[in-house]
Amino acid sequence: MTSPRLLPTLLLLACATSAQAADADTEDNVTAKLGGRVHWDIADFENDTRGTPNANDSDLRALWLDVSGKFYGLNYKLEADFSGDEVLAKDVYVSKKFAPGTLTVGQFKQYFSLDDRTSSNHMVFIERSYLVQNLAPTYRLGAAWLSARDGYTLGGSVYSLESIDVWQTQGLAFGARGTYAPWREEGKVLHLGLSLAHEDYDHPGGEGASALRIRPRPAGIFSDNSRVTLADFSQGRDTRVDKYSLELAAVKGSWTFQGEAGGARFDDGEQEARLSTGYAQVAWMLTGEVRPYDAKAGRFGRINPQGRAGAWELALRYDTISGRQRPDGEPLLRDVQVSSLTAGVNWYPRPHLRLMLNWIDSRNRDRLQDLTLDRTRALVGRVQIDF
Repeated sequence: MTSPRLLPTLLLLACATSAQAADADTEDNVTAKLGGRVHWDIADFENDTRGTPNANDSDLRALWLDVSGKFYGLNYKLEADFSGDEVLAKDVYVSKKFAPGTLTVGQFKQYFSLDDRTSSNHMVFIERSYLVQNLAPTYRLGAAWLSARDGYTLGGSVYSLESIDVWQTQGLAFGARGTYAPWREEGKVLHLGLSLAHEDYDHPGGEGASALRIRPRPAGIFSDNSRVTLADFSQGRDTRVDKYSLELAAVKGSWTFQGEAGGARFDDGEQEARLSTGYAQVAWMLTGEVRPYDAKAGRFGRINPQGRAGAWELALRYDTISGRQRPDGEPLLRDVQVSSLTAGVNWYPRPHLRLMLNWIDSRNRDRLQDLTLDRTRALVGRVQIDF
């Protein structure tokens, strides 16, 4: 039997073969276009004396290749990440457009959160918000429907909690996201959004299923030693999770404002946990460019530099997430908060090339003991190329 981890590679090879056939297809029944991205990240830490220090590091964060196009009336995309020791599937789906909307079947990013729906090639900071890192379903197997009309979008999906590569996380779920942009002119945008999801995990932590734990990385992908547990449901009992996110964003000339507030409730019949999270950020294009907004998808797009010296951007974000967990009828087991302040500068020499530098100042607090568990600062950089 073919290993699930080899599936993305086989699909890409099959699609490349289809692309060769498409060259001879004069009716364009089969088309293919190659794309990809390369993200190289570095981190330099300033650790305090509390907890285990994080080591300075650098790594290839993303090496994605994708093939997309048409296949006899269907749209398809096959995408995989080759940056690690194993090939991981990302988007692997087919879709069909109808007059009322678009049907998608396969593995794809779920409709949840403005921060998650915006591509990593176009987001303002190197790291996504705590909300996305810990609540967003990201890439899952399922079926979805998306409609877009007159500045609004409405998307919903039914999905499995497993993916092509992570089949140990078991269960079923459904989610939906709606957005509305009453202003959507260039340089003048107002975006409103709401995301909801309900997930039913099958015996997490038992019978071979993955444990269900919320453990944020406070200061980026390399800050594993600063992680702290906000919620833990790994005793093998079926667990229900309800999630939400409220979105607000605006563009005014060269300024972009964005924020979300969200939360989740976990319940396995014997204990309950609640997560609260939110972020607020502002970005300013020093060179006058305007961040584009895609009203048909409810998300932001690519910055295109106007001058020979490229485009320059300054940004600031405050981010926080907290978790409270208690057994039924008993006092709180944990009440922990993670927060950070991030300042960033981005340089866009060309539309498909970007250099990023972020300064992150993060804190972990045990609110039951009124105690700071850890404070970690990090200087994080990225070189990004996409095509």
